[in-house]
Amino acid sequence: MLAAVLDEQGQPLRVRELPDPEPGPGQIALSVRACGVCRTDLHLRDAEIEATKLPVVLGHQIVGVSDDGERLGVPWLGYTCGHCKFCRSGRENLCLEARFTGRDIDGGFAQRTVADRRYCFALPDGLSDEQVAPLLCGGLIGYRALTMTGDAERVGLYGFGSAAHMICQLAVHQGRRVFAFTRPDDTRTQEFARTLGAEWAGSSLQAPPEPLDAAIIFAAAGPLVVQALRVLDRGGTVVCAGIHMSEIPAFSYDDLWQERSIRSVANLTRTDAEAMLREAPQVPIRTTVSTYPLAAAEQALADLRAGAFEGSAVVVP
Repeated sequence: MLAAVLDEQGQPLRVRELPDPEPGPGQIALSVRACGVCRTDLHLRDAEIEATKLPVVLGHQIVGVSDDGERLGVPWLGYTCGHCKFCRSGRENLCLEARFTGRDIDGGFAQRTVADRRYCFALPDGLSDEQVAPLLCGGLIGYRALTMTGDAERVGLYGFGSAAHMICQLAVHQGRRVFAFTRPDDTRTQEFARTLGAEWAGSSLQAPPEPLDAAIIFAAAGPLVVQALRVLDRGGTVVCAGIHMSEIPAFSYDDLWQERSIRSVANLTRTDAEAMLREAPQVPIRTTVSTYPLAAAEQALADLRAGAFEGSAVVVP
């Protein structure tokens, strides 16, 4: 099979031929139809988070078909132990022995892959392979982040990329009011957010027209946490939804007072995945997708880094 391989962090992906992977106990072999491109892939490629195995095949938003024709989705969380205190208490996303697709386990920037059958999900009808792939990380992590805002009515989304453009649709469907924050002067993305239901869109350096009940930070910029805190209403929450973020600057206790809070999201649970994949067709969530052939996986990462597309990128082997 052909695969786009990260041989060394900080260096371009290289497409080369590898042996077809063979499934082990509890695993299933899949022919990859599509694999979403996530900012975590970029963090791994750019050495912003540690690669635990090299070489490694990146990609953890996999839509594949088993040898008997079943269409399945494979997310970032690829294995948990099932016996640690977190697994036993319904918090498998914090498992002490967790392994992740496209980092600890070869992922989906390839023609074939294998995955733990426990972490493969049936996919909703009515969404193409390319449309459903971004749901498997940006959608799932965004869903978990949105649930952490509780019943917040006024929700700010900072960093309007792949995850935010899906969660904006879901939040509006749930009756929430969405305020979208982008890079300064990025009027193109601000208009894109409005087309998806955001009632206001502006620069991340601006204050929204009214205080927010919650904010979700999808961008990897730590200073946005402080920006978001300062536009929260009393009792509001800032949810940090990324796996990596630059340093959060010091801020005054006054910004946090009045029972404001900051929390992070780590990974997902199978319950999250099942709930999100049930709800997505009801919205329905429509992903805006730019597709790339396997040979252009490195270009897809470069375009993500540059903010060259709206919505999501998907590699189609």
